Amino acid sequence: MRIAKQYSAYILFVFLVQLGSIAYGQTNEQKALETRREQLLKEIEDINRLLFAEKKQKGTVLDQMEVLDQKINVRQQLIRVTNQQANLLSRQINANIRNISKLREDLEALKEEYAKMIQKSYQNRSQQSRLMFLLSSENFYQAFKRLQYMKQYTQFRKEQGEDIVRKTEELTQLNNDLTNQRKEKEVLLADNLKAKGELMGEIKAQKELLKSIRQNESKYASAIKNKRQEARKIEQQIERLIRSAIAASNKKAGKSGTSNKFVLTPEATLVANNFSANKGKLIWPVEKGIKQQGFGIYKDAVYPGIKHQSNGVIIATDEGARARAVFEGEVIAILAVPGGNKGVQIKHGNFISTYYNLSNLYVKKGDKVSLKEELGEIYTNRYNGLTQLKFYLYRDATRLNPEEWIYRL
Repeated sequence: MRIAKQYSAYILFVFLVQLGSIAYGQTNEQKALETRREQLLKEIEDINRLLFAEKKQKGTVLDQMEVLDQKINVRQQLIRVTNQQANLLSRQINANIRNISKLREDLEALKEEYAKMIQKSYQNRSQQSRLMFLLSSENFYQAFKRLQYMKQYTQFRKEQGEDIVRKTEELTQLNNDLTNQRKEKEVLLADNLKAKGELMGEIKAQKELLKSIRQNESKYASAIKNKRQEARKIEQQIERLIRSAIAASNKKAGKSGTSNKFVLTPEATLVANNFSANKGKLIWPVEKGIKQQGFGIYKDAVYPGIKHQSNGVIIATDEGARARAVFEGEVIAILAVPGGNKGVQIKHGNFISTYYNLSNLYVKKGDKVSLKEELGEIYTNRYNGLTQLKFYLYRDATRLNPEEWIYRL
């Protein structure tokens, strides 16, 4: 009996461990999906607030098309994540149904076994029977073994009763979980249905905008040309100022000749090493905002055959927001693009961060700045209502992708 009991307990333990491992893994996956879903919902909220308000519909068709395309993309991601959550809940519900069935079988078997023990115990319930059972032993050793057996049998009855209570509680908990999971799935399916309806509305708006653009392609082409020219003017000045800063720094260090790299002092090397060690962990150059345009080559929202090049990132933020230093450093240049706005360049060892599209500056060339120090107020375009910071990152004269350096950009 003891061996059978130990074997049953072992099988039960293995089953519960496996069940717990599966549940733990699914819980982590569900948490990760819920976190991602909340991020996407927040991103859609920010797009609506920062890029898609009614007052911002006066922007160029290029602005409207890019914003609408971004919103549709995020909405599609939200629908995919919500579908994944619903599918995971379906798997958890099916697993719980199987587990409930298994627990019910175990519970019935335990109750049946416990009933037999109670019946047998009742038949031998008298103290005299137990005493006679001990006194009829042939020797002291047999009496001792019989006493041990009686103790084990009593303990086994107690454990069987506790097993029944525990399994009953597990069954109740699984039933509650099943009810909650079904409610969660219903909510997710309703949310997804709503998101799909909103997506259809956005796709319809995009088609209508596409139709209006194709009726006046010259206006759209002109907007693209102006945007490219403006970006190129900014980038040419950024790179010219970087080359000038490298030449001036190296001359001061006693190094003449043409070079595309800074000659670093021990102090500047320490700052550069610290900056490099924080790759992927640097703070955003604004306190709150969303990435409106990423780094690299991307397709045109209207004509996918047309490619655009972005050498930095554009971050949309609230009106009145200020740009802030992503790391400690020194202001090495102030940008002032003719017909444009202002910018600040900060040197971090041999890394340079650039913050452009500022209306008011709070720093000047030569200032030492600390992490999170405010550099200036970001310009708000009165024509389209957008408040956008253009952020660039270089190592010496080499462009870097800010998305690889700023945390979750």
